[in-house]
Amino acid sequence: QVQLVESGGGLVQAGGSLRLSCAASGRTFSTYAMGWFRQAPGKEREFVAAITGSGGSTYYADSAKGRFTISRDNAKNTVYLQMNSLKPEDTAVYYCAAPSGRLPRFKSYEYSYWGQGTQVTVSS
Repeated sequence: QVQLVESGGGLVQAGGSLRLSCAASGRTFSTYAMGWFRQAPGKEREFVAAITGSGGSTYYADSAKGRFTISRDNAKNTVYLQMNSLKPEDTAVYYCAAPSGRLPRFKSYEYSYWGQGTQVTVSS
């Protein structure tokens, strides 16, 4: 059973930065892609970023490109989301997710395992 635990959320002013972490356990971490999603109140969960098992390829939603960076440390079984130049519209619960297969995915229904989420609030 894969377990994911996020940390690093909080309250930040617009223009600020946060780094989210997701610690994974339960399978060979480096073999599988990982993803980050977010869900704002009243909205559907949306894709933010994904990374391959090796970390060699990354993928971003248009809203994240140029501001967010996904990375991973396979020795620590941890994936990160560095968020810079935060905007009020980035306010959401952010979820770490793992697909059942090894390849990166971009839709929430393609992910089988989810963390509990961490709240990110950006004030204007």
